[in-house]
Amino acid sequence: MIAKKACAALLIIMFLFCSCSKESESDYTKELSSLLQTELPDESRFSVLNQLSQTMLNENRTDDVILLLTGWVNSHPEDQYNAWWLLMTAQAYLQAGAEPMAELYFERIINNYDDLYIKGKSVHMMCLQNLIRISDDPENTTEYFSRLVSQFPDSVNKTELYARLAVEYEKLGEWNQVLKSWSDFLAQSDAATIQIAGIPNAYSTARNLIDFNNSSKNWTFDSLDALETAVKRAISAYDYNTLEKYRSKVNFFSMSWRQDATQDNSLANFTMRDFMQGQRIRYNDALDDSSTPDEAFLRTWGWSSYVNVWYLYFRKVNFPLDPEINGRWEWAGIYYGEKL
Repeated sequence: MIAKKACAALLIIMFLFCSCSKESESDYTKELSSLLQTELPDESRFSVLNQLSQTMLNENRTDDVILLLTGWVNSHPEDQYNAWWLLMTAQAYLQAGAEPMAELYFERIINNYDDLYIKGKSVHMMCLQNLIRISDDPENTTEYFSRLVSQFPDSVNKTELYARLAVEYEKLGEWNQVLKSWSDFLAQSDAATIQIAGIPNAYSTARNLIDFNNSSKNWTFDSLDALETAVKRAISAYDYNTLEKYRSKVNFFSMSWRQDATQDNSLANFTMRDFMQGQRIRYNDALDDSSTPDEAFLRTWGWSSYVNVWYLYFRKVNFPLDPEINGRWEWAGIYYGEKL
């Protein structure tokens, strides 16, 4: 008997859908509303209510959908599909431009209802994806990303999510979590090749941070003045061994002004001795006028007949993980040729 009722209800829905023109959509919703008041098995009742809600949404009757579905959940607490009805309620709020209300309903679902799969899709996963999209609170967003990774590891791109987690943790100043997230990112097989919208050069960012964290950092100086003085003294003495010690041991670069620092050939693969022996090297007395409180340039020349001018690039260390290192200065690279 139940099976016959289910088939009958579905046949009625199909008949109503096929027989109603666009001009009579309101009649269609009325018929569905009437059918909903009859005694139906769960599957048929779900089909009727789902079709009714979707039709209202298509008609931009968001207020009606919200009233219908919230009223249904309140009056039918035993309905196994209540998580779905609340999801549709949240989507109605989104359609109406009421994102804060939608966020409350998405949160309500993941915190108070067991997950539900409709047509192979997880309601909790859809809620989390929507929450990530609309939330502007990094603390909440990190929780949503973490839930996606832990609850749906085979259905999401973990490499991308680890990178996004790192970015959100950085906004919160939770640097140990930043380090962990970038470490998890690097552990993924596609970390070196993935392209992530909004996070350019994710791999080099992660690699630099992890390598710097694992290094001795003994090439850094207390101040820019101390670094500048030491480098000038080593150049004047043609002391290439000492100058070599002053170079950053993590991703020290040497490139032209037009070159991208993320390119593989930007990493310096030479020693200072290669360019200092037999040369007459000079430097400007003062740092370049383009220097800022966080980075500085020292113009030098005499290194080679091929590229005579080098700008030594100094920068302030940004490493909040270690307060004793953060804010110190390092010689991070070389720019070849005159400034553009």
